[in-house]
Amino acid sequence: MSENPQHDASIPETEAGAAVQAARDIADVPAVEIITAAAVNLLSAAAIKCGLSDDPENEIDLDEARKLINALAGLITAGAPEISDSHARPLRDGLRSVQLAFREASAIPDEPGKGPGEKYTGSVI
Repeated sequence: MSENPQHDASIPETEAGAAVQAARDIADVPAVEIITAAAVNLLSAAAIKCGLSDDPENEIDLDEARKLINALAGLITAGAPEISDSHARPLRDGLRSVQLAFREASAIPDEPGKGPGEKYTGSVI
């Protein structure tokens, strides 16, 4: 495969152009927006998996929620110094909310400090 997607015969010209345009577009986006968008996506998915949705009986999946919350907590903890408190504070609040929702939905609660994301945030109870 060629190093340059514009000259790779296996990629249709429109796909190559779209890939190059997407790379240019993402290059113009400030890091704070990319970090925040990733965190919001993780937060939304975690909330749904914790049962905070219109159809909790069919969408709750605490195993998946744990993974999403751990990833979210790591991202927020690592990214907070880079994105300023005004951006980090609402993300931390959302993280705490899904951590508490996870505990509420869990039939066998984790010990304090052992719940999802708590190795990064400390105990939420």
